Amino acid sequence: MKQARFRFYAELNDFLPPDKRVAAFSQAFSGRQSVKHLIETLGVPHTEVDLILINGRSAAFNEIVEDGDAVSVYPVFEAFDVASVSRVRSHPLRQTRFILDAHLGRLAGYLRMLGFDTLYRNDFQDAELCRTGAAEHRILLTRDRDLLKRRAVSHGYYVRQTNPRAQLVEILRRFDLTGSIAPFTRCLRCNGILESVPKEQVLDRVPPFSREHCDKFQICRDCRQLYWNGSHHRRMQGFIQQAVHWGRGDSPA
Repeated sequence: MKQARFRFYAELNDFLPPDKRVAAFSQAFSGRQSVKHLIETLGVPHTEVDLILINGRSAAFNEIVEDGDAVSVYPVFEAFDVASVSRVRSHPLRQTRFILDAHLGRLAGYLRMLGFDTLYRNDFQDAELCRTGAAEHRILLTRDRDLLKRRAVSHGYYVRQTNPRAQLVEILRRFDLTGSIAPFTRCLRCNGILESVPKEQVLDRVPPFSREHCDKFQICRDCRQLYWNGSHHRRMQGFIQQAVHWGRGDSPA
């Protein structure tokens, strides 16, 4: 039986049993095993990993672990660029296009409200999530760890929080998105792009009170859903201001 020494850093420890967290530990294995296989055997989805060092040298996911190797595994870095040393993926992990599983509907709405390209359906099947995410280079957001271990998934993130607002804060901070917020640019219903439309063209679709008191109208290019700056719009503006503060480090109320 072979032995390798593993050490996982930062939030990757969330996936490990308590006795293996924040410490180096020995892992027994047999035969020819890739470092990706061993990492996922320990419970860490490969999509969470952005840098692997084997005996101090950057390694790709398919590198074979040898008896006595020391393996250090790091998550996505936000504070500095590791592109020059990371070999685990051919394209940057961080993109701001998302696809969400069926359990994250409220989070999908929040992300769209803030202007992020977010695919969501409540009937997405796992295979379709993986296939679409890979084809469109989207980050798969899910609370299903096993889904992130599928070979087809190269860009993904395990959402730790269960409350939708806390989930939004987590995503804003994790992907450093506060500077990219573009509110009221995407349709909450279908994710399409919103464009301004003259009031006169949509009067027949607007309730009488809003015809009189609202002056800004937008329509979705895809599904033709209409939006205007009524009381609901103002409430969303307040929520967006809170989200910016949360994303910068303040705690949600």
